[in-house]
Amino acid sequence: MRIVVLAGGIGGARFLAGVRAHARATGDEVTAVVNVGDDVWMHGLRITPDLDSVMYTLGGGIDPERGWGRAGETWTVKEELAKYGAEPTWFGLGDRDIATHLVRTRMLNAGYPLSAVVAALCDRWQPGITLLPATDDRLETHVVVAAEDGSGDQAIHFQEWWVRHRAALPAKQFRFVGADTAKPAAGVLDALQAADIVLLAPSNPVVSIAPVLAVSALRDALVSGSAPVVGVSPIIGGSPVRGMADKCLSAVDVECSAQGVGRLLGARTAGGVLDGWLVDTADAATDVPGVRVRAVPLWMTDDDATAAMVRAALELGGVG
Repeated sequence: MRIVVLAGGIGGARFLAGVRAHARATGDEVTAVVNVGDDVWMHGLRITPDLDSVMYTLGGGIDPERGWGRAGETWTVKEELAKYGAEPTWFGLGDRDIATHLVRTRMLNAGYPLSAVVAALCDRWQPGITLLPATDDRLETHVVVAAEDGSGDQAIHFQEWWVRHRAALPAKQFRFVGADTAKPAAGVLDALQAADIVLLAPSNPVVSIAPVLAVSALRDALVSGSAPVVGVSPIIGGSPVRGMADKCLSAVDVECSAQGVGRLLGARTAGGVLDGWLVDTADAATDVPGVRVRAVPLWMTDDDATAAMVRAALELGGVG
């Protein structure tokens, strides 16, 4: 069976570890289509946080305590940059991590598309699944906030809002810059066309899943495809499993609940993307019109627990 997963962030990376564990037991093929809205240029280097989090997690190089960046990381370059007063000082690049960014930037500058760069990096990390960016084109998430000088609204890059301000600035709107012209990356449409099921990982629905779906040809292929689409809730008992999804949902006037996110994504039969919605047992009363809902334990305590979630999602989609 061919499984395609739309994912982003730490939650998406950990979910993919469970999908891989399931696939190793069954022989299923897995393709992950990963958010690139977080991508940014820093110190002349192209940074792809979500792609790297997935690659490092599946490749065994992730820092298990932070959930992002490299294990055994050191920060000499960051410290030296701070001594020079080199901006931005609020975004730290670890010494090991910089090597990945150097290789990526060199390849991009040489004319390789991001999908080819990801494939080359994965030759080292061997994630055990096919890893694809949502698009090879520019697609960046920007956040509209009130200007600090009171002059009105301004748009800042998602990383500045998330890392520098820790989402403390109330977000008024999220904009996916470049989405109107971005095309699916090489291999994405083929993967969706061949899929037996598509899963939406329990990632932040506003800044991890929405940027992927903002690539219109990708969303069209998902909606018009024959494969069932099953999402996994990132909200348990009214709270995000991790991160700041509650603040992101508040900005788009969506209730922070499994039901709120399910209705935000919506039924495929009513212009949305879902056929099934997997929620935690704490949210068993969730109702999403036009969508099959099932409640199972959703805490990703280890790969086996996550693999059980994956099996439940496949069953809900009618292919398990």
